[in-house]
Amino acid sequence: MNRAQQRSSRDNEPMPERHSPFHQELDQVQAEVVRLAAMVTETIPRATDVLLNGDMAAAQSVIEDDDYLDVLSLEIEERCYQLLALQQPMATDLRSIITALRLSSEIERSGDLMVNVAKAARRMYGADLAPRLRGLIEKMSEEAARLFKRCVDAYAERNAGLAAALDDMDDRLDDLHEDFIQAIFESYQGDTMDLQPAVQLALIGRYYERVGDHAVNIGDRVQYMVTGWLPEHAGAARLEARARRSEGGPMTGELRVNGVDPNGGPSPS
Repeated sequence: MNRAQQRSSRDNEPMPERHSPFHQELDQVQAEVVRLAAMVTETIPRATDVLLNGDMAAAQSVIEDDDYLDVLSLEIEERCYQLLALQQPMATDLRSIITALRLSSEIERSGDLMVNVAKAARRMYGADLAPRLRGLIEKMSEEAARLFKRCVDAYAERNAGLAAALDDMDDRLDDLHEDFIQAIFESYQGDTMDLQPAVQLALIGRYYERVGDHAVNIGDRVQYMVTGWLPEHAGAARLEARARRSEGGPMTGELRVNGVDPNGGPSPS
């Protein structure tokens, strides 16, 4: 067969399975998840500016814009349910749809947390914030946005390594949160802050810290999408290992639950 015939033969070959209508729809769902996460990532500094500047008009804008996040989240869920019902996917495709469903919820809740920041800013309108508190709020906001961007990158790139690293990255935000709570106590005990603003600030610190937790959860789900493994699988394997030992069954090292080593992590293939 000459080269022209080879090219003609290749041109007549069916398109790869990834370009099937089902996979095109799945790609669109994943693109919508990324768009939803990008919207939340942009909301984090907006809510922070509301808090630091006391801009009540901007606070109302953050609160109202959350409706767009809710609508997009519902649309993603509906499309995922339709794919599950009509296509009955298996293996990697099934994990991708389940991951999109779970991520939609995690992302939407992160947006709700930023709405909570804007509402807290309204409750403490007019309160003066010490420079140290303002600085820590800015740092927590930046760290939360960075974590959220990283988890979205991990999802879009199907990067299980980056997804796994998010738990360690979150330590920085946890440390900032602890410093923030300590600074609130010091301001309150030093009679430079009233009780109501102190309570609201403590809640605000928790909101930022929870955004980091959602980013870590997203990372766990990305690992599941790519590898089929979740941290909970290690716990399930350890539980079964203990049950087997109590019954005189095989030793822990011989056990595998859903392809997972009971000592943690996927089984070697």
